[in-house]
Amino acid sequence: MAILDSNVKQDTNFEARQAAWHQTLDTMHGETEIIRLGGGKASQEKQLKRGKMLARQRIEALCDPGTFIEWGIWVGHGMYEEYRGAPAGGVVTGTGMIEGREVMVVANDATVKAGAWFPITCKKILRAQEMALENRLPIVYLVDSAGVFLPLQDEIFPDREHFGRVFYNNARLSAEGIFQMAAVMGSCVAGGAYLPIMSDESHIVEGTGSIFLAGSHLVKAAIGEQIDNQELGGAVVQCDISGVVDHRHPDDASCLAKIRSQFSQLAATPRAPFARREPRPPLHPAEEIFGIVPVDRSRPYDVRDLLARLMDGSELDEFKATHGQTLVCGTGWIDGWAVGIVANQRSIVPRRTGTGPRDKELQIGGVIYSDSAAKGARFVEVCNQKGIPLIFIQDVTGFMVGSRAERGGIIKDGAKMVNAVANSVVPKITLFVGNSYGAGNYAMCGKAYGARFVYAWPSAAIAVMGGEQASKTLLGIQLKNRGDGVSEDEKKNLLDRIQKRYSDAMDPRYAASRLWVDDIIDPRQTREILSRSLACASLNDRLPEFKTGVLQT
Repeated sequence: MAILDSNVKQDTNFEARQAAWHQTLDTMHGETEIIRLGGGKASQEKQLKRGKMLARQRIEALCDPGTFIEWGIWVGHGMYEEYRGAPAGGVVTGTGMIEGREVMVVANDATVKAGAWFPITCKKILRAQEMALENRLPIVYLVDSAGVFLPLQDEIFPDREHFGRVFYNNARLSAEGIFQMAAVMGSCVAGGAYLPIMSDESHIVEGTGSIFLAGSHLVKAAIGEQIDNQELGGAVVQCDISGVVDHRHPDDASCLAKIRSQFSQLAATPRAPFARREPRPPLHPAEEIFGIVPVDRSRPYDVRDLLARLMDGSELDEFKATHGQTLVCGTGWIDGWAVGIVANQRSIVPRRTGTGPRDKELQIGGVIYSDSAAKGARFVEVCNQKGIPLIFIQDVTGFMVGSRAERGGIIKDGAKMVNAVANSVVPKITLFVGNSYGAGNYAMCGKAYGARFVYAWPSAAIAVMGGEQASKTLLGIQLKNRGDGVSEDEKKNLLDRIQKRYSDAMDPRYAASRLWVDDIIDPRQTREILSRSLACASLNDRLPEFKTGVLQT
């Protein structure tokens, strides 16, 4: 297997890029620390005084030390400001290990509106269940929620992907034999009561845990009965008398310890037969990634320099290396897992158009041409035939446009790639490194194309088209609608406003807040996160037959 030759420190902009990256990461780290405060220090102290652990403390006690990887921390960022926000969507989610077993964890953060569900909270929990179902991951729910956030009930209650879908997924997960454990560690009210009881096994904490279809206030209003919440549906009532809950515990710590002990008894599940070997580190440190990726997303770089810092031994066995060169495809290993790589090439590359040594033209980096689309489709088919998981590394400005591309059948070749990616049955993991524009997002396995896990670096930008092109297009439309008589100053002010709005929407935090990506990750952690994602994906050994639909030739 070929070693990727990469000596990037000679680049005069290397250190400047590194400095810019560190500044960006420092800013984002500071913002995530604020998000981790949930509803604020006062709300956290109030919860602790009640003898309850905070959501992330519960997860720390539940999982094996150092194994929990939180995703979705940016969910809800910048949303619901009229209600003082919903940090992390009011729920903490991620994958960890319990007694050496990979699991999905969902923990309500009761410091955020008493753990009430915003629309984005529901979407985040549904995504966690989707991951559990696709990867056959056992799932633990740590329940501490006041139910639906009533001011927004019309956006969360009745539709297909709303609140009720969570309990629908409960039923499907259980029927599929995917183990679900729930612990009622605070409020669990109304329709939310079905989540722990539709799980396979349930726990409740005395004094703080309660579960009922209607709380004491609603009971009094509905039937005139006066009763407090513990008498109505506390641990003793629901465990000893009704038998609704299976186990009760004196405090959070003992509840979580019991769950850990029960997971040690869980039968091992068969794994997918993906190739695995002893891991080897790359030949180059991950820190050097910061000197490779330009601050300006329009600037070129060689994606092989990135791969040299991600792949075991910095090795890649390229597929059609001299053909369709704006897409780099090949097989290799990441932390001992065999993977297929589909990565956009951002450097400008020559393409041979004839037989003579000078008969070449330049292709624009980051653009998918007909030859690279056909190559990508073919490679995805080959990886499915071999049973090799796929890693898509996106930095794509779209498919090539213009008369030459259209006459060459760019739509036909693009459709081949989209078809192959859509029908791929091996695990797909997508990493947004830079641009992700237009149909390039789809062909490179964006969120709509069934990636098991979707991550972004802080350098990512997701949009229909680039900011400059989109802003000028929108400006032209608005000026046409306004007619003549618009001054140059008005045009400039209008363009500035459009560009700012579009730029804000291209920020990776905007994408992560809406779950277009599962999380924004530090590039230095990419290998670890990809490896853990592959380990989770390997729990599902049920790969259907790979086949595509009708393809134009």
